[in-house]
Amino acid sequence: MSELTFRIGAFNADTRAVSVTFTSGEIVHKRDVNAVLKADGTYDKAATKARVEEVALGVAHKIAAGVITAVPADPAPSDD
Repeated sequence: MSELTFRIGAFNADTRAVSVTFTSGEIVHKRDVNAVLKADGTYDKAATKARVEEVALGVAHKIAAGVITAVPADPAPSDD
């Protein structure tokens, strides 16, 4: 299995989540992850990154188990 990397998108105050793209080789998995908020309700970037790292462990296990796979390429259109 290729190394799993991730990219965290912008914080969405309405959903209180961040969009995250996980990539391992040709596998690209996108999902929202709940953000961590400070006691005053503001976005905690560092704590959210730590949460995403924890979610990434689960994503890596699902990729290894074949639960998350690469999206198959669209077949070429036929000339029917």
